[in-house]
Amino acid sequence: MAQKKKKSGQGIGLSPQEYQQIAKQAEPKRNVLMNGIRAYLVGGLICAIGQLVQTGFIEWFGFEKKEAGNPTVAVMILLSTILTGLGVYDKIAQWAGAGTSVPVTGFANSMASSAIEHRSEGFVLGVGGKMFKIAGPVIVCGTVAAFFVAIVYMIFHPELAGGGK
Repeated sequence: MAQKKKKSGQGIGLSPQEYQQIAKQAEPKRNVLMNGIRAYLVGGLICAIGQLVQTGFIEWFGFEKKEAGNPTVAVMILLSTILTGLGVYDKIAQWAGAGTSVPVTGFANSMASSAIEHRSEGFVLGVGGKMFKIAGPVIVCGTVAAFFVAIVYMIFHPELAGGGK
C-alpha cells in the first residue's frame, strides 16, 4: 500500500498550509505602485485620444459637443477592435494592466478577442455565441448599476421624476 501512494504522487507529506507557503514564496512579487502608474498613464492616454477624436468631430465635421459623443465612442471601439485583430492591443494591455480594461476600448477588446478566438466554431455558435458570454455579464452589471444610480439620483432630484414640486 505504501508503494501505491508513492507511485500515484501521494504521500509527499505537504499540508495545505505548507503548500500555500511554498506557493506564496514562488509567486513573483508585484510592483503595485508601478502597475498603478502604468494603468493611469495608458488609461489617460486612451481618454486623451478619445478627446482628440471628439474635438475632431466638433472642429472638422461641425458636430455639437453633445452630438460628437456617439461617433467618438464608435471610432474608439473601431480602433480598439482593429488593434486587437493586429495583436497590438493585447501587448499594450499586458504592459498597462487595468488601464486598458476600464475605458470602452477594453470592452471592445474583450469582445473582439473572444470573437477571434472562437471563429473556427462558426459565425453563429462560435463568434456570436461566445462573444456574448463575456459581454453579457458586463452588460447586465452595467444596466443594474445604472438602474440603482438612477434611483439614487431621483431621490436627490425628485423634480426629474415629476414629483416633489
